[in-house]
Amino acid sequence: MSTTTRNPTLRARRRREALRNVAFLSPWLLGTGLFFLYPLITTAWLSFTHYDGFAAPTWDGVSNWRYVFKDYPFFWPALRNTLWFVVVLVSLRLVIGLVLGMTVIRLRRGSSVFRTIFYAPYLAPPVAATLAFVFLLNPGTGPVNSILGNLGLPEPGWFNDPTWSKPALTLLAVWGVGDLMVIFMAALLDVPRELYEAAELDGAGPIGRFRHVTLPTLRPILGFAVITGVIATMQYYTEPMVAGQVASGQIGGSGQQVEPGYPGGSTLTLPQLVYNLGFQRFDIGAACVIALVLFGLSMVFALFLMRRGSVFLGGDE
Repeated sequence: MSTTTRNPTLRARRRREALRNVAFLSPWLLGTGLFFLYPLITTAWLSFTHYDGFAAPTWDGVSNWRYVFKDYPFFWPALRNTLWFVVVLVSLRLVIGLVLGMTVIRLRRGSSVFRTIFYAPYLAPPVAATLAFVFLLNPGTGPVNSILGNLGLPEPGWFNDPTWSKPALTLLAVWGVGDLMVIFMAALLDVPRELYEAAELDGAGPIGRFRHVTLPTLRPILGFAVITGVIATMQYYTEPMVAGQVASGQIGGSGQQVEPGYPGGSTLTLPQLVYNLGFQRFDIGAACVIALVLFGLSMVFALFLMRRGSVFLGGDE
């Protein structure tokens, strides 16, 4: 068969394979385009318009960006609070989840009981858990401060004190660390015992075995936990919003505007600003700017952590 005959046949076969691949990928392509690319492009376009959700959007240039970064007084405090939560919450949840996982798998008796006790808080709805913590940490009537007072210890203001509001939310986040505990338990149980035995024969102590056997084996799981934790914390909205409203007594009904961030803006996060600007003040253009900032920060964090494969994912330097 000549080359001229074979080439059209080869091109037709490759075209059929390409069409078949596109057909198999079409559900993903449709979902990505409909639920990711279209909202992202629309958000980027609305960030350059004046739009209140009722009248048609009108082009406004970079006015929304200038307003958010220069004139809006709540953006930079909310950004600092969000980054604080990303660093502190993700780090503490990672460490405590790993410690609990290592502790539970080493228990000879009652491991299932402790596993259930540590995991159960994760199943509590966020609003209900936040309400319970606001009640427990109430500076005037809460049982936690009553116990601290009886012991002669200082009684913090918790959700009513700007100094203690973020630590109180940190306690709430750490209380629900059962999801990471279960993930780390499954990963730790998969570590070959032969590696620990070989390390022990080489004279490695508990710290050495943890450093040279446990951590390298857990690198993919650590990377997964850090990346998903950062993305989830960048969307931190429900707990600080509910805690601030309940602690301040400003729980409003439908249509009532409530300023987020109580006390003193200490619990204000970027997702709260998106809701406040977009659905309470109907300044959707400025809300889209903050949403794009959140998206950009999440992408930067994720790309940085994925590029640091030598630390988290066990890749090469």
